[in-house]
Amino acid sequence: MSTSFEKYQKRRLISSYFSVVISIALVLFLLGMLGLLVLNTKKVADHFKEQIALTVYFKDSAKEVEMEELKKSLAMADYTKSTTYVSKEDAAEAHSKEIGEDFMEFLGYNPLQNSIDVYMNADYVSAEQVDEIAAELTGKNFVDEVTYDKPLISLLNDNVKKISFWVLVASGVFTFIAVLLINSSIRLSVYSKRFIIKTMQMVGATKGFIRRPFIWQSVKLGIIGAVLALIGMAAFLYYLDNSFPELNLAGDIKILAALFIGVFLTGILITWLSTFFATSRFLNLKTDELYY
Repeated sequence: MSTSFEKYQKRRLISSYFSVVISIALVLFLLGMLGLLVLNTKKVADHFKEQIALTVYFKDSAKEVEMEELKKSLAMADYTKSTTYVSKEDAAEAHSKEIGEDFMEFLGYNPLQNSIDVYMNADYVSAEQVDEIAAELTGKNFVDEVTYDKPLISLLNDNVKKISFWVLVASGVFTFIAVLLINSSIRLSVYSKRFIIKTMQMVGATKGFIRRPFIWQSVKLGIIGAVLALIGMAAFLYYLDNSFPELNLAGDIKILAALFIGVFLTGILITWLSTFFATSRFLNLKTDELYY
């Protein structure tokens, strides 16, 4: 009979530990992925900003040497990420493929212009700075016009600010919820041993002596949960990096290492604090109050 009861208690204990580990792992995984999102919000925003092109159209009278000189100066400019020269012949060929017919047969000439597509570094993609760059380029006597999608740039910058703000708010709220969830799991685990805690206290054990095994046990569960969370994060990050290589999510090893270490230490810290306060609560309760 006693053996059967001991097996039952052991199963309950393992089940309790398992649920605590899973809870910690899931919460830390979600917290880590949110941290990854926060760290890469700017990188993702920069990626989209750098897809916007500023197109410089040359006059038909522009000399080859003038266009070549401008290409070189643009390539060396601080605001330039990359440039692509598009000749009027290449532009005509691309346009013909797009519309499905050779429009020059009807017109008898090529109305398109030689141009350079300038892709700028993300830090320079703002309505004010692009306006300044466009004005400077338009001032050259061999440049016909400079075009870019101004409404898109303004919309993108506004949305980036809004998204960054709400991501930070969500991070704060979720971190608070994560602490509460882990704390609840630990408190339930300690609650099931409240009578053991009180018995040890009644036979003269000090509070520190009573707390120590509970804290150590919870920290071990926190470490296991954190390791599982980190494995999940690594697998998901690997999938994202393969699916969206242009974002280079795994490029900054130092930031990723800091995030992983932060998640690991968070698991240990929260379980330590939760167990400390949970055991303190039951240590300070009177015997009669343990039944409520």
